[in-house]
Amino acid sequence: MNVNGRLLDLSTPQVMGILNVTPDSFYAGSRMQTETQIATRVEQMLEEGADMIDIGAYSSRPGAADISVQEEMDRLRAGLRIVRRMHPDAIVSVDTFRAAVACMCVEEYGVAIVNDISGGEMDKDMFPTVARLGVPYVLMHMQGTPQNMQQQPHYDSLLGDIFRYFARKVQQLRDLGAKDIVLDPGFGFGKTLEHNYELLAHLEDFRIFGLPLLVGVSRKSMVYNLLGTTPAEALNGTTAVNTVCLMKGGDILRVHDVRQAVEAIKIITKMKETVNGHVL
Repeated sequence: MNVNGRLLDLSTPQVMGILNVTPDSFYAGSRMQTETQIATRVEQMLEEGADMIDIGAYSSRPGAADISVQEEMDRLRAGLRIVRRMHPDAIVSVDTFRAAVACMCVEEYGVAIVNDISGGEMDKDMFPTVARLGVPYVLMHMQGTPQNMQQQPHYDSLLGDIFRYFARKVQQLRDLGAKDIVLDPGFGFGKTLEHNYELLAHLEDFRIFGLPLLVGVSRKSMVYNLLGTTPAEALNGTTAVNTVCLMKGGDILRVHDVRQAVEAIKIITKMKETVNGHVL
């Protein structure tokens, strides 16, 4: 994957650390608003082995409040100034569904990746914009919007519906000249608990597209609701699900807890290097 003119090798899974510059993200421990909080969080994630930082200023938790384009931009500018001052060479992704916001982040702050939860559904200008910018694009599946996505989500065929969605969207992006496309099945976005675990069980099937696969399960309801805990108590469950994702071909883990994800990758990578006790 080409990021700011450098090739990012995905033969070993990568870790995308989450930087939320919002007051209302679902996991309270991830909310960073002051300059000190942001600086400390970024420093910690990079020291623990994050390969990239995903900055977001619009909470996409179920039922989250909508904010204006200007407010999202203002939050992102404040966060990106700190990141760029402290770590000018860090690979940064922006979590946004708005084309104007993505454009600002790429052109003003050298953001390398656009991570769009809506797959271009919430802004018709997103696909042409990322194609023109020439940056990698994370194409996620979501049914509905953050405000209504968990209100009785339904599929005629979960896997069939999502596969058709990706096939259509990938073709649209390629027709516009977009190059690096990453797929994200969208765990927790318009899916019931059963939907999420059906996706997990069939995650390797997404390799049919021949595209990198990003998974974001960190501290989500598919973990804490199943275990009867809370987002704050969901680290162990998250690591278990991330490990399954790695075994099924996940290329990028989007996480709140970098060190644990890095350790899971090291373990799975070592396992895959050996067959019957012989190093490949």
